[in-house]
Amino acid sequence: MEAFVSTLWATLKTFQLKDAVDILLISLIIFYALRLFRETRAGQLVKGVVVLLIAYALSAIFDLTMINYILRSIFEFSVIIFVVVFQPELRQALEKLGRNKTLKNILSSPMSAPTASVTKAISDVADACAVLSSSKTGALIVFERDSNLTDVARTGTELNADTSVALLGNLFFNKAPLHDGACIIRGGKMLAAGCILPLTAQIDISDNLGTRHRAAIGMSEESDAVVVVVSEETGIISVALNGNLLRGFDRSTLNDKLGELILSDADKNQNLFTILFKSRKEKKDET
Repeated sequence: MEAFVSTLWATLKTFQLKDAVDILLISLIIFYALRLFRETRAGQLVKGVVVLLIAYALSAIFDLTMINYILRSIFEFSVIIFVVVFQPELRQALEKLGRNKTLKNILSSPMSAPTASVTKAISDVADACAVLSSSKTGALIVFERDSNLTDVARTGTELNADTSVALLGNLFFNKAPLHDGACIIRGGKMLAAGCILPLTAQIDISDNLGTRHRAAIGMSEESDAVVVVVSEETGIISVALNGNLLRGFDRSTLNDKLGELILSDADKNQNLFTILFKSRKEKKDET
């Protein structure tokens, strides 16, 4: 006991601030990794890895040569196996890191979409969804935010058109060739239509929700996009965000919600480049 105490005291005497920072960072990494695994199907995979580790320890204790050799060979390629098995979760974690508000404010480009065009797009979508809801015409509209959706847009037909109620109504008319896909809006303009969205892997979704709603949830899980969906069966307007589905919007509440989610990002787009440019311009004006 005395030897342990003396060793602990000797260690504490050499403890520095950088050691505390190191421990704090490792703790945060472990915490966020555990939270990520808990929120996804990766939690079950982690349990399987723990079972393999226990089996490996038991094979060493009871001298089970073949099993020990096989498990040891598996663990030797554990890094590659980890990347392959947890690829969706790792991608999701890196995308969340890239969407970090602090990093966005520092690194994002000062060339943002004009607020007026985004406001008009939100208003047009709200008006169009109200009309489509009254006629029970299905619709799926994606507002791109920080996550780049170019790959998703390539699955549809390129538009690059200004938004309008008439154009949105024609796109989702049930005899139109692009009505089954999604329309993607970037910076207040309709980037593409007829796009194919990824379906959610959630299994506890209500049976009353069809493919459109599952695609809306799936898109919101894989990106930070705001997805508006109009039910073809009931005409109910819903908004998918971060894997959750909010339902029961009308024209007014939809317009307010989209403004809250999308315009707030545009108004806060005062990144480092913008601040430096503004500061330099002010100095030139003074001279």
